[in-house]
Amino acid sequence: MYVRSFPPHASVQGSRWLVSNNGGSMPRWSRSERELMYQAGDQAMAASYTVSGGKFVADRPRVWIAALGGANNTPGRWDLAPDGKRVVIVTPAGSAEALTQEHHVVFLPTFFDELRRKVPLG
Repeated sequence: MYVRSFPPHASVQGSRWLVSNNGGSMPRWSRSERELMYQAGDQAMAASYTVSGGKFVADRPRVWIAALGGANNTPGRWDLAPDGKRVVIVTPAGSAEALTQEHHVVFLPTFFDELRRKVPLG
C-alpha cells in the first residue's frame, strides 16, 4: 500500500511512499493519532507516521488486531471509531451459536429527560 500527497506538492509531485510491507487494503486514517490502519488478510495493521518537508515517513507496520473475524470474508466491513481505539466489524451470522449475544446495547435518545424524571432537581 502506498500514500500520495493530495493535492500534489510541486516539490514532491508524483511521489508515493510505501506503507505496507506485505500488501493491504481498506485503509483508515486515525482521527486521534498519527496512524494509518489497514487490513492485511485477517489482521488490522497500524503504521505510525510523520510528515516532514512535504514527505510522508511511515514507521514499520505492526499488528493492531490479530483477527478481524468475518471482516476478511467481507472486505470493507470494518471501520475505526473516532477515538482511534476501537473498531466495529460487520460479521455474518453463520450458525445459531453465532447469534448468542455477549453484549446488550440500549440506545436511549431521551436519556436526560429520563434522568430528570427519576432524579428531579431540588
